[in-house]
Amino acid sequence: MLEGKCVLLGVTGSIAAYKAAALASALVKQKADVHILMTQNATQFISPITFETLTNHKVPLDTFDRNFEFHVEHVSLGKKADLVIVAPATANIIAKLAYGIADDMLSTTILACQCPLLIAPAMNTRMYENPVTQDNLERLKKYGWHVITPAAGRLACGDTGTGKMPEPEILLEEALFWACKKDLSGLRILVTAGPTQEALDPVRYLTNHSSGKMGYAIAQAAARRGAEVTLISGPTALKVPAHVKQIPVTSAEDMFQAVASQFENQDIIIKAAAVADYRPAQTSDQKIKKKDGDSRLELCRTKDILGWLGEHRKSGQFLCGFSMETENLIENSRAKLARKRVDMIAANHLFTPGAGFQTDTNVLTLITQSEEIPLPQMSKEKAANCLLDEILKRYQQP
Repeated sequence: MLEGKCVLLGVTGSIAAYKAAALASALVKQKADVHILMTQNATQFISPITFETLTNHKVPLDTFDRNFEFHVEHVSLGKKADLVIVAPATANIIAKLAYGIADDMLSTTILACQCPLLIAPAMNTRMYENPVTQDNLERLKKYGWHVITPAAGRLACGDTGTGKMPEPEILLEEALFWACKKDLSGLRILVTAGPTQEALDPVRYLTNHSSGKMGYAIAQAAARRGAEVTLISGPTALKVPAHVKQIPVTSAEDMFQAVASQFENQDIIIKAAAVADYRPAQTSDQKIKKKDGDSRLELCRTKDILGWLGEHRKSGQFLCGFSMETENLIENSRAKLARKRVDMIAANHLFTPGAGFQTDTNVLTLITQSEEIPLPQMSKEKAANCLLDEILKRYQQP
């Protein structure tokens, strides 16, 4: 997503400047071409050599430095930039950028940029909440800046409140979001993910091995590409992706109710959850005690959410289901496509290396009424984008 893109990272005179080194490293690992712009005050907190080592680019500090190649450096970088992030951003740089003051290398270069602009305020709580700073942030928003809300907690000065620079992984996610093409903008996408848990008693439940990674990857990819995403998720250990609305559920019945309440307002529905087909016929209010001999557990069917969607969806909605098989992958998945009356099935085989539950990769075959599109083993993030590409092609067809 950031591969080959030029990212300008502005670092100003805040104690949080040390976090910018981790952010620069993370951007480089995404194969971005990272250039650092520092104010003179920032160099009091962290050395330019640190950033030069991480990025393999000299850090320009002087607008009139004659040791660079013969071109106007700030204009050259401004033209080259695909994304600007100022992190940490002091009240001073926020004020200067809000009013177009360009008196150093950082502010001069950014004034020449015509790309997505992100800023992460980092300062004392009272400075951040000061009406002047808040007015300046609103002014930046008016000019197209995307302001990343600072975190709350104990600050370096000893105060507690809002003003901490968000962690580098949060800033990286914002960079990935704003650098991504927005070809799904205007679309509302519902994604289900994770397992369900069917209670047997207050201690035990029936579930499956789903980690939710595939569904979360789809939700994240769709949000990055501009969709309005609702993620209905069973219990997982995963972090909710940025810019995604999550509805947590536990049981198959919970998931059915959540999907039924949301599906009418959606354009595309992707059912990646591993929903239990059966639940205990009876649930005990107390822990079932162990007894001598065998025990029998009676099960009853849960609601078929995908089948229900196939019957009740509105005209024009696109419905994609998932199929996990241990044999006859294509035949069983194609039968599911017809039986559930859906537009696409994303099928994988549990015993294929690199596919199945708990992995970071997947091997999918996308099946429609007329096509079978095999995807090679790839990360779940890439598989999610391939799936969305194929859905978008078909959704846009007249």
